[in-house]
Amino acid sequence: MPPVDTAEDPLERLDVTDEHDGTRLDHYITAVLPERSRSQIQRLIRDGHVHLNRKSVRASHAVHIGDVVELQIPQAVPATPMAEALPITILHDDPDLVVVNKPPGMVVHPAAGHQSGTLVNALLHHVTGLSGIGGEQRPGIVHRLDRGTSGVMVVAKHDAAHAELSRQFADREVEKEYVALVWGLLNTGRRIDAPLGRDPSNRQKMSTRARRARTAVTRVTGTERLRGLTLATIAIATGRQHQIRVHLNSIGHPVVGDAVYGGLRRHLAADHKTLATLERPFLHAYRLAFAHPRDGRRVEFRADLPDDLQRVLDDLRAWQNRDADD
Repeated sequence: MPPVDTAEDPLERLDVTDEHDGTRLDHYITAVLPERSRSQIQRLIRDGHVHLNRKSVRASHAVHIGDVVELQIPQAVPATPMAEALPITILHDDPDLVVVNKPPGMVVHPAAGHQSGTLVNALLHHVTGLSGIGGEQRPGIVHRLDRGTSGVMVVAKHDAAHAELSRQFADREVEKEYVALVWGLLNTGRRIDAPLGRDPSNRQKMSTRARRARTAVTRVTGTERLRGLTLATIAIATGRQHQIRVHLNSIGHPVVGDAVYGGLRRHLAADHKTLATLERPFLHAYRLAFAHPRDGRRVEFRADLPDDLQRVLDDLRAWQNRDADD
């Protein structure tokens, strides 16, 4: 059935010209509507908001001269997130900033598909003084952690703190260290210097083979070997999306439990059975150090491994000690 033009869902009509004859539908729409990303367009197509000649088709379908494309743009969701009484651990709270230990499985800020249950929703409940700095959807947020990654995050409470913390992150003055369990034997001192960008074959992933990439450096600062695995301390100056996970996978040492970047194993030996309990990558942001935006003093915050990762580590060490006693 053809889409209906309503005041709630504005309709956009596009007539295909010879310039775009034979182009994929999603590429065509992105080319003529540059204000919208390809991922947004693909989502609209998947959700049935795009019709080609009054029919629903796939994003890969080719358009031709004379075709008519109609997009029904759903109304935007409310810009201001709602406060929610979600459990979070606050490590530090002062008039300028708050430092939290983000739990695994929690998205940092509202986005498509995640309008509630985020760290921002929790912060708005637990912390007073947060405003729309950083954008109404992400008040006070100056950096992020992946959904499956737990650990230390700093959030600004006002514009001046937000600007100064953002500058420190941009100028690579913030010290960020993570703990990761990886497959194989990784050596202390390993440095991975490989630019990152969108994977050319899967836009949901990041890759070291991207056509358009940004500088990214990852350093291994400490290691503990555990029966064919390595518990590594990882330092990064840059903070690209999925950086640690992609970099470690690129050198053949994917993060254990990472289903996206090669970290899952179907068949586990007896001493590795504990890894099957992981429901996310074994990656935790354990240390964050920066200059306090009010007076410039160096401050440092740490977060212990959460229970799910600590149990796995304890089991692996128990197997290691058992071998040593034999």
